[in-house]
Amino acid sequence: MSAFLILFFVQGARTVIGVMFKPVIAELSLSRSTLSLAAFINMAFFASTLTLIGKYYDRYGAKRVLMISSVFLALGYIGIARVHSIWSFVILYGILAALGFGGTSVALFAALISKWFSRYRGMAISMAIAGGCLGQFVLVPLASHSVAVLGWRISFAIIGAALLGVNLPLIHFLIKEKPEDLDLKPYGLHTIQRHNPDAWISAADTQQLDAGLRDAMRTWSFWLFLTDMFICGGGDYLVITHFIPMATDSGISALTAGRMLGLAGFFSFIGVLAAGPAVDRWGNKKPIMATFLLRVIVFLMICKYQTLLSYYIFSATFGFTMLITAPITTTLVGRLYGFTYVGVITGFITTVHHFSGGLWAWLGGVIYDRFGSYQLAFLISSLLALIAFGCAMLIREEKHKLAPQGRR
Repeated sequence: MSAFLILFFVQGARTVIGVMFKPVIAELSLSRSTLSLAAFINMAFFASTLTLIGKYYDRYGAKRVLMISSVFLALGYIGIARVHSIWSFVILYGILAALGFGGTSVALFAALISKWFSRYRGMAISMAIAGGCLGQFVLVPLASHSVAVLGWRISFAIIGAALLGVNLPLIHFLIKEKPEDLDLKPYGLHTIQRHNPDAWISAADTQQLDAGLRDAMRTWSFWLFLTDMFICGGGDYLVITHFIPMATDSGISALTAGRMLGLAGFFSFIGVLAAGPAVDRWGNKKPIMATFLLRVIVFLMICKYQTLLSYYIFSATFGFTMLITAPITTTLVGRLYGFTYVGVITGFITTVHHFSGGLWAWLGGVIYDRFGSYQLAFLISSLLALIAFGCAMLIREEKHKLAPQGRR
């Protein structure tokens, strides 16, 4: 429950950048590509910290990482209320807030939760990540109203204060590192043991069987999934950053566009809850393939039709796909390589995912400034989603037998 609530505010805070986009560029006299570059710096800096954070998490646990990162994120958002240049915005949003996002990422919570469940792991991760979906659903429309009434500066400060006041008590009092800290075993372990007495092995034996990042890099499945996540991140943050500006360019009001992006959060809640049971029942590949097939269709649709109905259909359908790969990253990595080094491997994959997200958010702004519309950006995104669909088909979803060297 604490992971659900923390991600509610963190993911909600991340997705409000689209709400603030036009008000910020208007007041600071920026081009779309310039502010998009600030978003790219945020994502690139955030992404560059994830592998290191994964190692720190594996060695020292999640609690310390979550506490420090929440402070960085809150102070970054509170500080944005006083910026008067693009450089101060870059320092506070692009660097300080990025550090906060890195240490409160979905990947870290997925790795933390995976240690608590041997059975229904996918469902448990999905339930926690659903908090982020509802955060987008609730906070994006609220931020739209707040900007209309109070302005973007005060709106940023309110979000930062909420992050500080809610996350720190939850992390300090409720977050526990692993079930052994409470003299417990992962949920479902006894059930698995009754059906398969050999399923539980010692931690030392597990470490010998599991693969680290360098071993994983020797397999085709790793690179196929990494390509999928690179494409996934680009699509996600193109939409998060530019959907509201694109919709308002088509004559839709800012409040309605905010509600649409919030609606995407609600449907991502449905998608991520569906992903857990789907993974537990059918494996990881089929949900990934379905995700990218849907994206091919809706990206093409929004290129051809820019009506109120088409934007609602896009926000609902794309939203459904937005966070499906979040729980799948941890469950698929565990399936392919084991869970001993899941923090490092998922940290690296998530690094690539978010670096791509920042890159494509920036290029979306560049394409707009060059051509006067986002149509080319969404057309390229449709082609990339088709490539990702093909990569997902080729992943070999089974435990990979790897050499014992190169664990990290």
